[in-house]
Amino acid sequence: SCSTVPKTLHFITKPLSEEEGNFSLAYIITIHKELEMFVRLLRAIYMPQNIYCIHIDEKSPRDYKTAVQNIVNCFENIFISSKREHVVYAGFSRLQADINCMRDLVNSKVQWNYVINLCGQDYPLKTNKEIIQYIKSKWNGKNITPGIVQPLHVKHRTEVSYREFVHSGVPYVYPAKIRKAQPPHNLTIYFGSAYYVLTKDFVQFTLSDARAKALLEWSRDTYSPDEHYWVTLNRLPG
Repeated sequence: SCSTVPKTLHFITKPLSEEEGNFSLAYIITIHKELEMFVRLLRAIYMPQNIYCIHIDEKSPRDYKTAVQNIVNCFENIFISSKREHVVYAGFSRLQADINCMRDLVNSKVQWNYVINLCGQDYPLKTNKEIIQYIKSKWNGKNITPGIVQPLHVKHRTEVSYREFVHSGVPYVYPAKIRKAQPPHNLTIYFGSAYYVLTKDFVQFTLSDARAKALLEWSRDTYSPDEHYWVTLNRLPG
């Protein structure tokens, strides 16, 4: 019953400070298992002024999807991604899941400032207010997506073509004997974390800029493209 869910699960129902009420965060949470862990995470990061896009792996059991949907239905600012992927670890589908949520978020009515991506097994060490104050103090108007020029030991991830396969019901990524073309627009590939804190302007840029689109297409057959895509785009001049 939606009349009891927020209270029973102890969700925060109003901004805890004026500063938080005037600074909305967007969250992308990719999940596929452990409903109770997801609820604990959601409760810990939930604020009514924020907005949350939940991407459920299309491979997840039907009862899991239904349970998540039942919880989401109780909140106006939480929604399921309009397009869902069969996510394969280290595959392009993992990056595409985030992008699907980004498209939904930029079209939402909530005027969010930054987007943070998480997986269902994450848990915050800081409060909502502490996260906002950290962003404002060091990163105001900038993206948090650290990385370095792609090291030699991971060059293979973008030098040969990778494909998503399923063996004995288990999906995985495996290299093909095909050498990839050089990155589009003569881009220098950087390597870093798949997790980020990005401005709304940067998100809109990644969804519309020709270089970003070209890099996305080029990355379709790379290994774990979410570990080079965001950081490479963030290093573009300007």
